[in-house]
Amino acid sequence: MNNMPPITKNLLIINVLFFAARWAASLPAYGIDLDDVLGLHFFLASHFYFYQFFTYMFMHASFAHLFFNMFAVWMFGRIMEQTMGSKRFLFYYLTCGLGAGLMQELVQYANYWIEGLNAYEQVNVGGVRFPMDDFLNRWTTVGASGAVYGILLSFGMTFPNERLFIFPLPVPIKAKYFVVGYAVIELMSAFGRPGDGIAHFAHLGGMLVGLLLLLYWRNGGGRGGNRQNNYYDRDYYDRGQGGGFNFRQWFGKKFGKKTPDIKVTWGGKYNKDFTYNQQKKDEEAELDRILDKVRKSGYANLTDEEKRRLFDMSQK
Repeated sequence: MNNMPPITKNLLIINVLFFAARWAASLPAYGIDLDDVLGLHFFLASHFYFYQFFTYMFMHASFAHLFFNMFAVWMFGRIMEQTMGSKRFLFYYLTCGLGAGLMQELVQYANYWIEGLNAYEQVNVGGVRFPMDDFLNRWTTVGASGAVYGILLSFGMTFPNERLFIFPLPVPIKAKYFVVGYAVIELMSAFGRPGDGIAHFAHLGGMLVGLLLLLYWRNGGGRGGNRQNNYYDRDYYDRGQGGGFNFRQWFGKKFGKKTPDIKVTWGGKYNKDFTYNQQKKDEEAELDRILDKVRKSGYANLTDEEKRRLFDMSQK
């Protein structure tokens, strides 16, 4: 946990705490259904509130639901946080979760009209008649799966040829095929197994919003329309620069690597990779400082040590 990036670590902790609170609140001494309070309700139901678009992604229906979502956050989220930067990763995670919730609301609204529920005041479920509002309040969505599917998509687009061992497949599979396969399975499940209690369209919604956000960043969104191959030039974004000549961007294109050198690994090798990536991050920060000084004061005002470091980093 000490070597885990801060947002990934805190997401794991917060989700576990929410699950513990859900369990404690359901005890007979309290009898509170936190899913009803924090889960995402259908927007025409009386129990719907806008804050649920954010709280629902921290609620989970079972331990298995929590475990598999958090395992994916731990396995892929930490790598994407190192690649994007913590602030951008948190924004991406929450945006994918929000997009998944909106997609779920849209699908429920379509079902509401297709099934003609707008024409009834009561509905018969298993021989028991419920007022329509009570029935609609049962349409509750919980889970971080939409945000997790967004993370999987970002990993597949950033490291498309990274090979993953996925049980029960006997051979490794490239990340790009893994992500495409997941999307196809979800799409087939959404149409082939309706009513199975799984929000398949919400998963697809998280991936779709993630795709749009990644394409927006890749095509220069927020940077005056400048195109760049790197999705995550966070220093460029953080300085709020856009348009015109950017020395940092030119230097990175001329001497920098085109893709991050990060591997999905286990145990000691991952720690080695993490240390390497942290070192690269520190070097980039130093490079930014020197290049900003060049931009403001000119190359002649650099110290001998700064000139030496700039030359050394340009040779890597």
